[in-house]
Amino acid sequence: MINSLDETKVETVFVTEAAAATVRDLLQQKNVPDYGLRVFVSGGGCSGMQYGMALEAEARPYDHVIEQDGIQIFIDPTSMMYLNQATIDYEDSLMGGGFKIDNPNAVSACGCGSSFKTEGGPAAGGSCAC
Repeated sequence: MINSLDETKVETVFVTEAAAATVRDLLQQKNVPDYGLRVFVSGGGCSGMQYGMALEAEARPYDHVIEQDGIQIFIDPTSMMYLNQATIDYEDSLMGGGFKIDNPNAVSACGCGSSFKTEGGPAAGGSCAC
């Protein structure tokens, strides 16, 4: 009999230093230093699913709470299924800055990266408005 190790990945999302610094700055600017960043996935977008973010005072029941570099990230269980092992980054460029999610679960994404499709996920919702 051969024993195999359970190689399931721990459910987590990674946050780069640049993203954490941007979140900390946003919380200070909004004068809500104890809030966290909710990251979620919803249906829609040109690829079928889209990312969303919002500042919230506290986690909801059953949320995954990730604490890193002095910030909290709140992710509901359904969104975590799509975001597991993803990396949240913040990029600043001459054309403008923004959060970027590098999601290993996405099999395709729209040009601006705000919507994506997973294996067996919902069909695309329409044209890309990036």
